[in-house]
Amino acid sequence: MIKERKLRTFNGYSAIVVLFILQILGFYLNNLAIEAHAGWWIPVSLLFDILVFVCWFGLFMVHPNQGRVAQLFGTYMGTEKTTGLRWANPLYIKQKLSLRIRNFESEKLKVNDNRGNPIEIAAVVVWYVTDTAEASFEVDDYESFVSIQSEAALRNMATSYPYDQHEDGETALRSHAVIVAQKLKEEIQERLDKAGVSVIEARISHLAYAPEIANAMLQRQQASAIIAARTLIVEGAVSMVHMALEKLKRDNIVELDAERKAAMVSNLLVVLCGDRNTQPVINTGTLYS
Repeated sequence: MIKERKLRTFNGYSAIVVLFILQILGFYLNNLAIEAHAGWWIPVSLLFDILVFVCWFGLFMVHPNQGRVAQLFGTYMGTEKTTGLRWANPLYIKQKLSLRIRNFESEKLKVNDNRGNPIEIAAVVVWYVTDTAEASFEVDDYESFVSIQSEAALRNMATSYPYDQHEDGETALRSHAVIVAQKLKEEIQERLDKAGVSVIEARISHLAYAPEIANAMLQRQQASAIIAARTLIVEGAVSMVHMALEKLKRDNIVELDAERKAAMVSNLLVVLCGDRNTQPVINTGTLYS
């Protein structure tokens, strides 16, 4: 596996000064050879000028959050990340590679959750290149590699959890967003390590039941919500009835036998648990008529 290493380069502005001096020296040697009629020296001075000219192509620019991956005849020589004007061997092939943070949003994938229900899911992955050598030489196209492996990790993660929580303590896609996001990040990172890429964050951006079961699941969610609300209402109503009976008994307001208590409990529960407003009925007789 090829690992990133530092490329040996020089300050570009200092290199410009040196090349200018060598260029002037070459012109001086050419004029000196012509004046001295030294024919054998002219080819040497021309070769010197050509070498100086070629050295000008060793200058290159490195922008912030950018790396230059250098190769010499197919051999990896190193990566330069120092910003500014730099100079290196003009025979190096210097490939630009961005180190900036990037976003990738997957397509809406249709998968089955842990219980076999078809769902639609998508995710946003925030990533950047940390090892330029691995990104350049270990995979064919690291950007395509990130997108494909992220979607594969998302599919695998979605099949590991149910869409909704059905049991206490169960981790679900909809109710445990933080846990699911951490799991997704770890799984994507494991797949992208070989490409020299680090994942900053991975979160679900879209989550829904597939259209063919969306209506049925909506009715199921509504029924669950109604049952939960009814349970809370009944618990509150029973508590209020118990409190009312205890207060009547404690303050000696009225003595009720078992039958009258049952009737009172029934009436109070109807009033407290009913969906519609109750109509009062005035009893002008006794409690038993």
